[in-house]
Amino acid sequence: MNPKALTEQLGLFIDVLETGSFSAAARRHPLTPSAVARRIDSLESAIGSKLFMRTTHAVVATAAGLAFAERARRIVAELQLARAEAVSLSHAPEGLIRVDAPAAFGRRHLAPAIADFLGVYPGLDVQLHLIDSFVDMQGSNLGKVDLVLRAGHMVDTRLVATPLASIVRIACASPAYLKNRGTPAHPNELGEHDGLDWEGLAPLFAWRFEQDGQMHSHRPQRIRMSANNAEALLSGALAGLGIAHLPTWLASEYLLRGELLPLFCQHGLPPAETSGIYALRLEQHSNARSRLLLEYLKARFSPVPPWDLALQSKMG
Repeated sequence: MNPKALTEQLGLFIDVLETGSFSAAARRHPLTPSAVARRIDSLESAIGSKLFMRTTHAVVATAAGLAFAERARRIVAELQLARAEAVSLSHAPEGLIRVDAPAAFGRRHLAPAIADFLGVYPGLDVQLHLIDSFVDMQGSNLGKVDLVLRAGHMVDTRLVATPLASIVRIACASPAYLKNRGTPAHPNELGEHDGLDWEGLAPLFAWRFEQDGQMHSHRPQRIRMSANNAEALLSGALAGLGIAHLPTWLASEYLLRGELLPLFCQHGLPPAETSGIYALRLEQHSNARSRLLLEYLKARFSPVPPWDLALQSKMG
């Protein structure tokens, strides 16, 4: 099996492990659930061990599967880095890469990654445009951008979507708020608390929590502040206005410093959403420069994003 095929096979295995189902993993790839099942069967045959127990409701990793996952994640990361390094050694890439990304994610994670990337490739330049509106890659902006980073469910099938990072959403509040109002032990107690919520179109998984293998919606009863911007909700949570349900890529630094406290995490971080953070591009406008940046970002942010690794380490 060549390195690219091995990376894809192990990545599919990790997606099944993280989502707990063939159907959810299939949505991350251009595959059907039955095709995912066949590839997992092939992987199990190749290594000579059962990796998952199948039930009618879920796909659960065996002890061998969990042990294999630790090495699989390291192998995928190393292979992605090796591919990027091989490209850099074969020639000295030059030129401009134009990138559009959400402002909050861009400031916190993308800009530092691009700075490191440009240190590795001195012949390349990046034009980074941080906004919160979607760039129309089929309309007037066609040809003006190479990559568009977006979070959430992807519906535009005209674009090639490359997964960069998973999204984990966590309920959290300031120590001052929890001292004053008490700490809810279960999501169904959120109705007794104040909260910060989205105004208008909310993320698909906002205020949804997994219970007994199913997703249930629980929201605070009183909304002290609503906003159409996640950073505004973060500010409200830090100010002690109530409980917010925020992505870890936004809240991790405050959770690590104890300025926000996680809720409902007795067993570690919640599972990743079935959608994630993607790099979008038009296939016909793809170039070697943008593909090189894609490989670099994939190695940086996956299979487990660094902000989640830090939180996992803190939570034990």
